[in-house]
Amino acid sequence: FLSPCREQPIFSTRAHVFQIDPATKRNWIPASKHALTVSYFYDATRNVYRIISVGGTKAIINSTITPNMTFTKTSQKFGQWADSRANTVYGLGFASEQHLSQFAEKFQEVKEAARLAREKSQDKTELTNPALSITSHQVLPSPIISSNGPGEDKLFRSQSADVEISTEKERLKKMLSEGSVSEVQWEAEFFSLQDNNNKLVAALHEANANVDQWKKQLTAYQEETESLRQRVAELESQGTHDSSSENNKEELSQTLEELELLIKAKDEEIQMLKSQKCGRWEAEGEREETLQKLQELEARNAELEQRLHLAEQTLAESLAEREKMHSEVTKVAEIMDVKIFELSELRQGLAKLVES
Repeated sequence: FLSPCREQPIFSTRAHVFQIDPATKRNWIPASKHALTVSYFYDATRNVYRIISVGGTKAIINSTITPNMTFTKTSQKFGQWADSRANTVYGLGFASEQHLSQFAEKFQEVKEAARLAREKSQDKTELTNPALSITSHQVLPSPIISSNGPGEDKLFRSQSADVEISTEKERLKKMLSEGSVSEVQWEAEFFSLQDNNNKLVAALHEANANVDQWKKQLTAYQEETESLRQRVAELESQGTHDSSSENNKEELSQTLEELELLIKAKDEEIQMLKSQKCGRWEAEGEREETLQKLQELEARNAELEQRLHLAEQTLAESLAEREKMHSEVTKVAEIMDVKIFELSELRQGLAKLVES
């Protein structure tokens, strides 16, 4: 861990951290899903400058600045540098071009300070204060925890090591130029766009489920309507009814026509929703509009169900009246049969009296 007395942050900012893919050396791998604090540290005891970023308890970046390093801006909000000691390339995606410029300027200052420190060390002169020209408002009092990498006690490299570092840096820069660096500027914006995309996908799945549900309800309503139509046809095929029955049938026919129109309109709206779901939903406003349409469809379905219930009730009343009329007609017929039978008996009695 960092010693608060020995190593202090001199500049801090926030950025999305990336590392080059060690397998392909062509693509960027995000170090975390969110922006992290990235800080420049100065170790006064060893006269060393480092860039450190911590994610949780893990040191994402632990890069010692050397005079041979170069920070390159690859886009308006993205920059990178190669660290041959860690055998990797670090990339930072910033929220704005201004933050990128501030980080690049500080990198140049630290690099120059490291160069001066190396020259003084090689001359074996005492380093009294290799301080950077840093103002107080650039220091952010953000507590940062990091881990020292292997070989951190060795302050400077030999001349042969510097040549090796330079060669490795050129090799990494060549690999990056041949790779897909043109896509780097989109990496920093990937996670924020992914959240919005997940919300839109969830809304699309919900709309699909609602459309399937409405289709099932529509089929059920169509079957009920067909059943009502058959019952009305049966009533029309049975005998002659009084004027009240005729009026009821006309009202039922009109109600059924209105129900058919409502079902047709509902089917058209469902087809429209199905055609819309195939396209890409580009904003939350479209989702709200679709939800509102689904709510309207639900209200209209409730109204349709109520009207169907009223139609069934009316049919039941008509059937009850018909049964009542049929019962009365049956009673009248039975009375007529009794009277006819009695009249027949009376005629036979009169005939016997005449013969006697």
